[in-house]
Amino acid sequence: MDSLVVIIYLAAMVGFGVWGRFKAHNQEDFLVAGRRLGGLLYTGTMSAVVLGGASTIGGVGLGYTAGLSGMWLVLSIGLGIVALSLFFAPKIQKLEIYTVSQMLELRYGKGSRFVSGAIMTAYGLMISTTSTVAYATVFHALFDLNKVWSVLIGGGIVILYSMLGGMWSITLTDFVQFFIQTIGIFLIMLPLVLSKSGGISELFSSLPESHTSPVGIGWQAILGYILIYTLGLLIGQDIWQRVFTARSPGVARWGGFSAGVYCLLYAVAGALIGMAATKIVPGIEVQDDVFVAVVDASMNPVLGGIVLAAALAAMMSTASGSLMAASTVCRQDIVEPILARKDIVPDSVGGAGMDGVAADGAATGGSAASASGSSVSGSVSGSGAKSTLVRSLVRETGDEVRDSRIYLIVLGVVTLVLAMIMPSVVEALTVAYNLLVAGLFIPILGGLVFKRGTIVGVMAGMILGAVTTVVVMIVSGIYAESAIYLGLIASLVGYLVGSFASKPTPPEVMTAWKERINR
Repeated sequence: MDSLVVIIYLAAMVGFGVWGRFKAHNQEDFLVAGRRLGGLLYTGTMSAVVLGGASTIGGVGLGYTAGLSGMWLVLSIGLGIVALSLFFAPKIQKLEIYTVSQMLELRYGKGSRFVSGAIMTAYGLMISTTSTVAYATVFHALFDLNKVWSVLIGGGIVILYSMLGGMWSITLTDFVQFFIQTIGIFLIMLPLVLSKSGGISELFSSLPESHTSPVGIGWQAILGYILIYTLGLLIGQDIWQRVFTARSPGVARWGGFSAGVYCLLYAVAGALIGMAATKIVPGIEVQDDVFVAVVDASMNPVLGGIVLAAALAAMMSTASGSLMAASTVCRQDIVEPILARKDIVPDSVGGAGMDGVAADGAATGGSAASASGSSVSGSVSGSGAKSTLVRSLVRETGDEVRDSRIYLIVLGVVTLVLAMIMPSVVEALTVAYNLLVAGLFIPILGGLVFKRGTIVGVMAGMILGAVTTVVVMIVSGIYAESAIYLGLIASLVGYLVGSFASKPTPPEVMTAWKERINR
């Protein structure tokens, strides 16, 4: 019966993907749901994309081994969403772009987009791969499939509904997944396991103090979670791409804040379920096995199927969102800018400089100048330059939806291959998060709050932060907490020294940035 419930859920996801197909008419619909999500849809989709397998399966496992303080992993994710929504999301939403790397180019000028895009693509692939491995494990347990078939079937479903309607399909499926997660975790699993363990008062009185303390894991571990997950959530492409879907700065702020609060409650719920599981299924050695074990021990097949569907919902929503993020960045920030450099437009044609770009943007549905954020490489001197290299932040190909689907499918296949062959996805995920935070956090934050930052500072910060992190991980081990500390310090030093040692960002770039951010 639990398998039947999951099969119905998977069929529904494909159905919502088909529905999204009819809403995706152009690139803006496919990549950012037309930038018109209201508060309810936005809150649901933001919650679903950040609460994946690590938050659900991992959160319960940490509650099992560490007690109440096991909530800090998911709590750090919630804090990141709250901070992003209150302080930065309204400003980000106004940019009307598609990727984090495009923000760097708009703010600092050309030069950093390829490197930052490569880091973001790797990060998205690792998040998607980790989620794929997680839900493949559930498929194996439910249907007795081997790893290869579990990955192919589960991953195939995610690729299918994501490819059909892009962000519209993902938004619709994410909202349903958010609904299922809420019912499965908060309304079924949490009350049942607390009741079966004797109630919350009995549970807390029977556990050692280290398991009932909110800081039992220690401040060093808590700081590590905050540095990796809170800072990572502030700059992740998968998160920013959801901010771009909001129809207004107000939706981006308060819808995101609501999602962050939901994450904080989810963190506490997962820890409490894990604590209760120590009484229901004691003696489990592998913490990731706790979730399924406590479901089997405390629920009938129908309720168990709903809860397992909730776990699958968490994993698949994160996988689809991360896959969309990786394919968007790969196309828009790595491949297409290279191809776009072939377009040369004489100054005398259709007006010089920025006017020519604006006219081109209007001729292509407005995406080049506003949604895609056109920019001009090169300059027009007082005596007049002979030609200007026009580089739209998104090269117009005539069928952007088709092209976006192709990139999503290709990177989806890469994700499936990685999920089948990668020996340790946890190590890969740790490397991706460390490189993301150490390499990009300072340049991105600096672009939003520090006026003197320059492209030289960005490149110095990215390179020093990433290299320092890699060296420390090689010397001290992948899980060394000093890797992220030293990487952030090196990135900050490189960013500040490079910025102050170089000429300020050109006035025309800063003027265009201010106009866009203040509109």
